[in-house]
Amino acid sequence: MLTESSPANSAPTSARTASVANRAALKDRLQKFDYLADASLLTSIHLALELKKPLFLEGEPGVGKTEVAKVLAKHLELPLIRLQCYEGLDTAQALYEWNYPAQLLAIRAAEANNGETKPLFSREFLLARPLLQAIDPEGLNGRAVLLIDELDRSDAEFEAFLLEVLADFQITIPELGTLAAAQPPVVVITSNRTREIHDALKRRCLYHWIDFPDFDKELAIIRRRAPDAPERLAVEVTGFLQALRQEDLYKGPGIAESIDWVQALLALDQETLSDSVLRDTLGVLLKYRDDLDAIDSDAAKRLLQAATDASTRHDSNRRSG
Repeated sequence: MLTESSPANSAPTSARTASVANRAALKDRLQKFDYLADASLLTSIHLALELKKPLFLEGEPGVGKTEVAKVLAKHLELPLIRLQCYEGLDTAQALYEWNYPAQLLAIRAAEANNGETKPLFSREFLLARPLLQAIDPEGLNGRAVLLIDELDRSDAEFEAFLLEVLADFQITIPELGTLAAAQPPVVVITSNRTREIHDALKRRCLYHWIDFPDFDKELAIIRRRAPDAPERLAVEVTGFLQALRQEDLYKGPGIAESIDWVQALLALDQETLSDSVLRDTLGVLLKYRDDLDAIDSDAAKRLLQAATDASTRHDSNRRSG
């Protein structure tokens, strides 16, 4: 009979302990780079690294999806290669193309010198774009973090092509042959969900939805990213933003706008929120005319009251704690 101290039972326990330790170390490293991830996101990142699978992050604009790839590159000390998607993106812009001007110059130079023309379809004339840069071992001499940003902006045809690339991380160039990654890149794919991404691509990834932060997390982010902000101002801003996102807006403010607003208030020497400063700085938070018009005097009064209530609760909790 196996006992609790037998190797057969101690090995899984040791593996679980190592996994928890790795996640704790990952959390500390991300915090070092001012990224506060909750437990579920930490687990998704940890599993993506361990299982060597792409991490698919979906959520509203401004919740910190792109930042995950940036801090991962810093954490792993790897180069970050970013492919920004847009409508009409094709394989030449994402993968590679030939440097035709350089090829033409090489032909003319050879003709002028009565010499032999260099092989025109060689690596010397190859312009590697983000996908090839992340996969080509000669180009990088190691791994990279590949950020495929806002995939939902691209066309379905490009999505199908990307599915093939992610299948085995290799690319065939007819003139050169097949280039395969010595080590698969760390892949982070983001989407703002302006359209649905095909299930076939999602199945190749680990999926995580990133929502807007709750009060405590957003306050912690503001404290970390704007350490000079008075505590009362940080709390009021957080309470205001939490209430503002409940309004009927075309696009609510993201984390970047939150931090920008605090910085703007500090630049105006503000230590608390008021109706006048709100009116003067609302454009830092809201980028659409209809959203600005939606925050009329009644809405502003309601939101400022939410900010005051948040400050009152925070002070009460600190005294009771």
